[in-house]
Amino acid sequence: MILKKVHLFLYQASVAFFYFLLWPFMYYFSRKPERYKYLNRLRRVWGIVSSFCVGMRYHYHFEAPIDWSNTYIVCPNHTSNLDITAMSVLVKSNCCFMGKEELVDGIVTRLFFRTVDIPVNRESKMASFRAFKLAMDRLEKGITVIIFPEATIPDNYPPDLHQFKNGPFRMAIELKVPIIPVTSVNTWKIFWDDGKKYGSKPGVCDIFVHKPIETVHLTINDADALRDEVHAIISKKIEEHDHRRTNG
Repeated sequence: MILKKVHLFLYQASVAFFYFLLWPFMYYFSRKPERYKYLNRLRRVWGIVSSFCVGMRYHYHFEAPIDWSNTYIVCPNHTSNLDITAMSVLVKSNCCFMGKEELVDGIVTRLFFRTVDIPVNRESKMASFRAFKLAMDRLEKGITVIIFPEATIPDNYPPDLHQFKNGPFRMAIELKVPIIPVTSVNTWKIFWDDGKKYGSKPGVCDIFVHKPIETVHLTINDADALRDEVHAIISKKIEEHDHRRTNG
């Protein structure tokens, strides 16, 4: 446990070092929406380098090739703060995250959640509505939106896959945007939640990128079924991984 706490400190130091190293460039690109694509590129570089320096890597398994010139809603499960980095590295086009409002005041997240990303106050229906309208506006402009449909990292350890919120699935159907389910099967073993309780360690995060689900043929009445379909895809992949690990 002591070594994991030391590793967590080294990881945080790596994140902070490269953030402040890149901050002048990221700040410049954050000033105007037309520069956000460059801000996202720097975020990918920051994520890759800060993780690599402490022995963390991201290995992506694709069920089908992804054409990042298209617009998507990306829906991953959520067990670790590393999931944000993993999604930043995965999506090769201009993109934004939807995340909890508290990230607006985070030391290394405020720059993004006051510019390119979209904070959500889930305690207020009106604020949530405005956030989703803004997300729909981004999608209509061709910007891929990344949403963790569980809305939070589960409190239990090991983490279970929780119920999904309806928001991203209704948006996908309304705008006829494909959804990409993404399954992180072992990131929590390397870095659970924010790392404070169990620390972190070097390792490879295995990320399974499922083929996009088209929504052109769906109506708003299909939102619950689409939500359940995505949940089932991610749940099945987690179960398959756990079964192979137990029996392999």
